[in-house]
Amino acid sequence: MSPACTLSSAGKHRILIGAAVAVAIFSAVGGMAVGLATGSKTLGAATASVPRCDTNGLGVIQNLSGTNVVSVAISGIASACGGGSLSATVNNGTAFSRGSATVPAGGGSLSVTLGSAVALKNSDQVDVAISGP
Repeated sequence: MSPACTLSSAGKHRILIGAAVAVAIFSAVGGMAVGLATGSKTLGAATASVPRCDTNGLGVIQNLSGTNVVSVAISGIASACGGGSLSATVNNGTAFSRGSATVPAGGGSLSVTLGSAVALKNSDQVDVAISGP
């Protein structure tokens, strides 16, 4: 028969102390996370108001070259967005590309040329964002 493995009382105390330290560390980390806000319109533990220059929506049309999207035409941009930077991203689920342009002073319409063509598929996503002015 093989001899039984036993721990000395000093070894048992080390294990208990180690377990107590681990519990204390994990409890402290969990307690810190409880203080973070999780509601809407929050950024980390603080809130931020994000003003909008256009509240009535935009028109978005994908411009094709053959079966590839090469640019995006954006219309209905409010004059309050004039001078801002508009970026557009097209994502077909396999590939994506983006481009940006400066919004004309009076708003209106503009075309954003993509960095590379994206193949047109049955379903794709176009994201448009205006930052500034």
